[in-house]
Amino acid sequence: MIWDKKDIPSELVTETAAKYSCDLLTASILVRRGLTSGEDIRYFLEDDPRHLRNPFELPGIDAAVERILGAKEEGERILVFGDRDVDGITSTAMLTGFLSAQGMDVRWRLPMGDEPYGLSMKAVEEFAADSGTLIITVDCGISNLAEVDRAAELGVDVIITDHHNPQDELPRAYSIVNPKLKNSTYPFRDLAGCGVAYKLVSALRFALKSELYNQPICLLNTQPSNDSYIIEIVKIGNLAVMDRLTETVVPGMVGIGETRIPAFLEGQQILVWDAPLQKKTLVKIFGAGFEIYMLDIAPEIGKQIPQAAGKSLLRLKEISRIAKYADKSPGELDIFINLFTSFIQKKEGHFTPEDSTDLQLAALGTVADLMPLRDENRIIVRRGLASLIEKPRSGLSDLLFKLGLAGRRFGTTELSWQLCPAINAAGRMGCPDKAAALLLAVDPKERETLAAEIIALNEDRKKLGSDNWTVVEPLAQESVEAYGGKFVLAAAEGIYRGVTGIMANRLVNRFKVPALVVSFAEETATGSLRSARGYELRPLLEGCADLFLDWGGHNFAAGFSMVRANWEPFLERLKYITENIELGEETDEETVTVDAEFTAPRTPQFLTTDLFELVDRFEPYGEENSPLSFLARGLKVTDISLMGKPEAKHVKLTLDTGKVKWPAVYWQAVDKIKRDFDKNDTVDLVFTLNRNWFNGTETPQLIVTDLKRS
Repeated sequence: MIWDKKDIPSELVTETAAKYSCDLLTASILVRRGLTSGEDIRYFLEDDPRHLRNPFELPGIDAAVERILGAKEEGERILVFGDRDVDGITSTAMLTGFLSAQGMDVRWRLPMGDEPYGLSMKAVEEFAADSGTLIITVDCGISNLAEVDRAAELGVDVIITDHHNPQDELPRAYSIVNPKLKNSTYPFRDLAGCGVAYKLVSALRFALKSELYNQPICLLNTQPSNDSYIIEIVKIGNLAVMDRLTETVVPGMVGIGETRIPAFLEGQQILVWDAPLQKKTLVKIFGAGFEIYMLDIAPEIGKQIPQAAGKSLLRLKEISRIAKYADKSPGELDIFINLFTSFIQKKEGHFTPEDSTDLQLAALGTVADLMPLRDENRIIVRRGLASLIEKPRSGLSDLLFKLGLAGRRFGTTELSWQLCPAINAAGRMGCPDKAAALLLAVDPKERETLAAEIIALNEDRKKLGSDNWTVVEPLAQESVEAYGGKFVLAAAEGIYRGVTGIMANRLVNRFKVPALVVSFAEETATGSLRSARGYELRPLLEGCADLFLDWGGHNFAAGFSMVRANWEPFLERLKYITENIELGEETDEETVTVDAEFTAPRTPQFLTTDLFELVDRFEPYGEENSPLSFLARGLKVTDISLMGKPEAKHVKLTLDTGKVKWPAVYWQAVDKIKRDFDKNDTVDLVFTLNRNWFNGTETPQLIVTDLKRS
């Protein structure tokens, strides 16, 4: 195994530590991981919900909110339609629960049994027949062109909220809310479906409770610049920047009517910081006849944010937490915008207990759908996970109890390996309604029954996975040569549709190339694709789009369905496409990336349990944010014991750092005793930190990745 510790400029580490007020070790890890921009670093060092991006910046969300408010006003019947996986189930429960709490006539539906992914004709027609007038899709819908057209024919509006890659032709929906739309200016593309649903719920909460909803507001500021003055104005709508104007004016040279200012301000409420100063400056610029009504918001902000009281915008710029993450120095107006936004959020109590509860669901869907844990996904998962540990919502609390996770600390690993698979099992076994019902159920007895059924379904899913692997793996092995070692395929009657995604993942891990697993029904074939080594799946899918009934997904995980008559033409085309696949390098020797190095006894102060503070700061771990990996040199092995039943395959070590004796676990390492290390040896090792939970007690330990004699 290669230990790779990237060399980094020491001066960049020092600058990062100083600029972002963090210690040198944290700064070195940020730099080593390529996190050097303020925007990236902000989401590693901050977890306040005010750092979440404004939902009204999403394309289509204004129209969606207005349509839903109209449906509430008119007492319309609404259908929330989701997907059968964790992301879709949590999205469905979140939006349905919110709309129901507002007294709206709402029902929900998920694809059952062998029903296809996405909005179905059957669902549209049955809902229309039941006097429904509005369908809101969550985690699906972006590829449902025909179904949306059918809904329109029947007088049903469709709002699509999705995060999958859009195709060139979009459904003719009432509104589409998706950060990946071509016209999207939303700063972060990689929200999960439940992340988009959470944004819609957040926007609706704002619309229902805030006096500022859809109110035109301008923030104005003036400042001197040599012999002239700069007048900056920004239009704010629903706390999002809508438009911006900058005028540079020399006093006495032009009247205000000769500038763009009057037209820009028309019909707007004008807010300023320090009205006497602003009026005095504007009179100096445009003359004594100048008059404009403006409201001084500084006193009100000072009451809510005491540290801002009595200070100028220039002074506040020096102490602003948000400003320090800007990659270029923010102006006074930028500070004003941040202050005003924080003021409204604090005054109106925007982050409510209900938000916290919804983030539990958003965190689950984000982790389960393997969304990158960057940008605001970090806050979604971090806050959702904290809320889940502190006070899990109904339904999740029942599952946590049955999984042995209740009442203890856990992280994204437990979500990924225990909680998410249990919820996912319901969908894979054809009954996702049980999981959604559990998350929405009020009656404790009903929740108890549903939780038990979901745990049983998960056990059935595990057995199905084992049984199907015996079919899938040999078929994939046979296909290796046919696809030039660059692709594997397993397709058969006996493959259960609900586990095709799991099987494709296992094939990728087994063969290190893109994989396709296909399940056949009487008239259709349904496939799950997973990629590897940097190959993006979209070109493959687009090259066969005319053969599919439906297709979609992400760059590295996707799926499709087709009529069986198209199977042979698909295979011919697949063979041609895969001949031209270009895969990234695969190395024979595994490489482990090292984030920081400690040498005992020179740096024993780092090898204490205080190191968990650093590990916790970089949580949550997952996609695009692997657990911190450390290299320690010169540790003494003071004890060795064996672990595992019925056969001992693992090793438990005690490692002396000079200050602390650490328990350590080295998996599958029995054969390495005496060969690679022994008791009383001094060793170098690469490891991660772990909290072991056993019999109600939490114990810190090292998990050894690789170990060598010093």
